[in-house]
Amino acid sequence: MQQDHFEEIVEYILENQKKFYRIAYSNVQNEQDAMDVVQNAVCKALEHAADLRDIHALKTWFYRILTNESMSFLRKNRRELLLSEPLDEEACVCDPEYAGREDLYERIQGLPAEVQNIIRLRFYEELSLQEIAEVTMLNLNTVKAKLYRGLKALRVEMEGMKI
Repeated sequence: MQQDHFEEIVEYILENQKKFYRIAYSNVQNEQDAMDVVQNAVCKALEHAADLRDIHALKTWFYRILTNESMSFLRKNRRELLLSEPLDEEACVCDPEYAGREDLYERIQGLPAEVQNIIRLRFYEELSLQEIAEVTMLNLNTVKAKLYRGLKALRVEMEGMKI
């Protein structure tokens, strides 16, 4: 790997750290845990920077690392989360990036984790469907189907609330 690629990776990470935090937070639902997930993803990316052959794939490469770190964190802490007591509504922390969209955000949280991730990557992070397929390592048609099924479920639920 060329030295300038390493510098490009570092620059990309620094420029997009808020986006990375937002994605991690939306997955793990805790500020400190989200920061840990992002930190682990950054460390992994820098450790494996030589593995990135095409600098044009940097965005999807890093999102894949971040998504994998988030899912790994959730798997490791699932038992702990299931055993812990539910938080009071007053104790819940909402990411300021999602302020004013709590109702929609809560409904997205009710979808399966994989669908939530696809919706977040598409609409909050503005990744293309092809990029999402690369990040999630799913077939493009599978990504489309999960996205549209999730959006349909959200629409049905939102319409049901208006009646």
